[in-house]
Amino acid sequence: MLMHIRNKPHNKPFESHTLNNQNLPVRSPSTTHIAFASFIGTAIEFYDFYIYAMASALVIGQVFFPASDPAVQALSAFLTFGIAFIARPLGAIVFGHFGDRIGRKATLAASLLLMGISTLLIGCLPGYETLGTWAAVLLCLLRFGQGLGLGGEWGGAALLATENAPADKRGWFGMFPQLGPSIGFLLATLSFLALTLYLSEDEFKAWGWRIPFFASALLVLLGLYVRFRLAETPAFAKALQQHQTLKTPIKSLLSEHWRPVLLGALAMTVCYNLFYTATVFCLSFGTKALNIPRADFLQMLCIAVLFMAVITPVSANLSDKFGRKPVLLVSCFLAVLAGFTLSPLMASGSSFLITLFLAIALLLMGATFAPMGAFLPEQFPVAVRYTGAGLSYNLGGILGASTAPFISQLLVDKGGLAWVGYYVSTMALVSFVAVMLMKETVDVKN
Repeated sequence: MLMHIRNKPHNKPFESHTLNNQNLPVRSPSTTHIAFASFIGTAIEFYDFYIYAMASALVIGQVFFPASDPAVQALSAFLTFGIAFIARPLGAIVFGHFGDRIGRKATLAASLLLMGISTLLIGCLPGYETLGTWAAVLLCLLRFGQGLGLGGEWGGAALLATENAPADKRGWFGMFPQLGPSIGFLLATLSFLALTLYLSEDEFKAWGWRIPFFASALLVLLGLYVRFRLAETPAFAKALQQHQTLKTPIKSLLSEHWRPVLLGALAMTVCYNLFYTATVFCLSFGTKALNIPRADFLQMLCIAVLFMAVITPVSANLSDKFGRKPVLLVSCFLAVLAGFTLSPLMASGSSFLITLFLAIALLLMGATFAPMGAFLPEQFPVAVRYTGAGLSYNLGGILGASTAPFISQLLVDKGGLAWVGYYVSTMALVSFVAVMLMKETVDVKN
């Protein structure tokens, strides 16, 4: 897909070569390189994030918490899952500060490195039987580090794509960081599927689940190589030349642009809630309550996530043609309806019907997620764009995802699956109203 992008010239304040921090020549990147760099970083970081999400549904509770009621272990694991979402807005502020002051390129590399180190160390961390309570404490700290890194990733990747894009193609270019999560999730799912097929349950619990965490280190090295070969984005380079950067971007953002931050966060809840309900809660519920073999459910998710990958470029392209808001409003409305299908399809016990629900949920996640790559950055001026887009995106994660598996587990325990569906519909309705209140940005020039 990346090779189909035309290498169209557009106004760049660079010659054919620029200088990096080591005064070495760096060729100004082609649009293909820019698209790949924005895609590969989010794919790697979301791979890291998703392998933890899957591990939390399958094994984290058993490894890092004392043996007790399985439901208590599952809830404890889901709480550690939520910690990273609390850290993500802080990561957006910290990395956004430097991204809006010194540039997108170095900040993106630093966020990727932090995420990768945290993920690798989780794979190395001994469990409860070795460290006791300290195992859970250290796990929470490393999970917090994952959240900090990912909090700085998305905003920079979206800006890398959209600030290099022609004005009428920002939705399309902004799609590439949005495509990364579906590919990262597919890689994560295939990793756990392979481990399930080739390892016994005891081997998987003892050491097998750690392999995807170790593999992350190689992917991070690839991402760093690609990122360090980039030049700065034209929009930020112009801001530097004209001395338009701010000493404290977060202060200006919260005093002058708090409304798009708040509405952007609420608009993102539907994306997060759909995704983590389908991939974390449903994985846990399907394998434990419905007794579906783990390998079978992971295969269902592999099929379902393809729908997300396919709809992502379609939705992004439509947002360039018809506007961001119409595409998002239609997608959010369909997500409201999709919540009512959760209980009958998941409770059916039919592999086909369960896969159908997973496909619907992830397709609508992709449809609502794709335009956000351009829509959120377009809400903010260049001087606070990294901080603003990243903060609204990651605050949405707290509202829509951090406690989604935990709340869903409580709802199903207390009231049944139907209440989980109502929860999904409510989150989609919140996003529908938020998008209604946001400004259309398809014609924004800068």
